[in-house]
Amino acid sequence: MKIIAYYLPQFHPIKENDNWWGVGFTEWTNVGKAIKLFRGHYQPKVPKDLGYYDLRVPEVRIKQAELALEAGIDAFCYWHYWFGNGKRLLEMPFTEVLSSGKPNFQFCLGWANETWKAKVWNNTESKKDKTLIEQVYPGEEDHYNHFYSILEAFKDIRYFKIHDKPIFVIYRPFMLPKIEEFIILWNNLAKKEGFPNGLYFIAYAEKNKDIDILLKLGFDAINMVRAGEYAHNNKLIKRILLPILISKLLKRPLKISYSIMIKYFVQDPEKKYNVFPTIIPNWDHTPRSGKNGTVFHNSTPFLFGKHVKNVLDIIKLKKRDDQIIFLKSWNEWGEGNYMEPDLKYDKKYIETLGYLTKEYRNKH
Repeated sequence: MKIIAYYLPQFHPIKENDNWWGVGFTEWTNVGKAIKLFRGHYQPKVPKDLGYYDLRVPEVRIKQAELALEAGIDAFCYWHYWFGNGKRLLEMPFTEVLSSGKPNFQFCLGWANETWKAKVWNNTESKKDKTLIEQVYPGEEDHYNHFYSILEAFKDIRYFKIHDKPIFVIYRPFMLPKIEEFIILWNNLAKKEGFPNGLYFIAYAEKNKDIDILLKLGFDAINMVRAGEYAHNNKLIKRILLPILISKLLKRPLKISYSIMIKYFVQDPEKKYNVFPTIIPNWDHTPRSGKNGTVFHNSTPFLFGKHVKNVLDIIKLKKRDDQIIFLKSWNEWGEGNYMEPDLKYDKKYIETLGYLTKEYRNKH
């Protein structure tokens, strides 16, 4: 059994964010100004052991890996931003990890192939979101350049593999034109560069109906992420209809009990050998979106443990090499979706996951 945690590299300043949001902007800017929006709302969320860290500091990255090991996590999946025509953003932390050899912790890359927009959070939709930087797909030459820009990472001894293939996650697979041709091209390039079996492509997906479609398009596996499942699941929508109506009428965040959500995070499709489940410790988008956010209310380490046990029960019947779990996320603080210690729970989420994964590995 292996656990791969999504990792956000947003916690350091870049000139683009300086221009869009003000000098020194990082994800901490939103996290630090978050406020309570209803009774019992857990905000603001304050980091503990690592503080409001800067990912330019190597000691921070090393400490993150040490904490991840305590949690039983095997690798970080660093979100990777390639906007086309050679344009990259937020690449510095991973570039430092690659060049320094530290931390000595497994990793892989997930292509966050999505246009960045300045959201206009209103209920009337009278304004359009402002595009900050557009994700484009210029064609085969750009795919070729993209591959060679990260070939060094694929060749690193720390790069995470499944069935001896370096894995590569694509966040928005349906946004990529001619995805079959892209997969064939990259597999051919990988074989040319010393990977006889090619790459292992994983599609990030939220809807059950997309699983077979994506597998037919050439993906090796699917990572099902059901944090937004309330938008696609009729049974769940019926259970949370009242909170949805209250949210719209009172113009306040959509508050859904985490104890309800954990019953829907993992479903029957994840029993398939090539459909990987996701552990979701918490969710609160209000630091970014205010009253228009969604909150999985009252997440606790105890309930998180119940959720983890459900995920482990799903994978235990699979072959060892297919017992893959993703964790969303290690450090998405702006979405209230993280494992790192905070002032309220300290390391309880890390300790809970660490205990359960150790117990599972001892038995299996």
